[in-house]
Amino acid sequence: MLLIPLLALVVVSTGVAAQDSGYPPPPPPGAGGPPGPGPGPQGAPDNAHTAWADVLRVDPVYGVVRSAQPQCYNQQVVQQTPGNTTAGTVLGAVVGGVLGSTIGHGRGNTAATVGGAVIGGAVGNSVASNGSTTVSNQTVCQQGQVVDQRQIIGYDVEYRYHGDIYMSRLSYDPGERLRVRVSVSPAD
Repeated sequence: MLLIPLLALVVVSTGVAAQDSGYPPPPPPGAGGPPGPGPGPQGAPDNAHTAWADVLRVDPVYGVVRSAQPQCYNQQVVQQTPGNTTAGTVLGAVVGGVLGSTIGHGRGNTAATVGGAVIGGAVGNSVASNGSTTVSNQTVCQQGQVVDQRQIIGYDVEYRYHGDIYMSRLSYDPGERLRVRVSVSPAD
């Protein structure tokens, strides 16, 4: 029974001795500290700056990218535009009638004019129904074969800063030197 109060006394005296060590107690979380270069998360000062590190090694990281390459080719396309058959028939009938009237004489003149108009109308209708034909080239594309390609997807970079060696994966090759962000904060 005497052991429990004795343990409680030791714990309380240890806490008091730690507070009397000459250091102020740590601030509560999010309370900030001495002014720094700028505010950080939750209003705390940002104790960070940039520096340069020496790059020791850069290894490309490969990945497989699957893609379907389209296959395109030129193809001739023929388009036919229908003609105006009414205008062709009328124009042919008029031309045929004029030619028929010049050939016929007397009573045959009327028959030649009517026959020329009928034949001219039929020929004009036939010519007009053919219309116009246009030939053009069009590029036609179809989905091609799926291809797996090996591509660089990043770089594993080993670098030295103040004698310590670090490793990071970057999306680019940094060259001989790498700009780093150095942040200082108290250890808990």
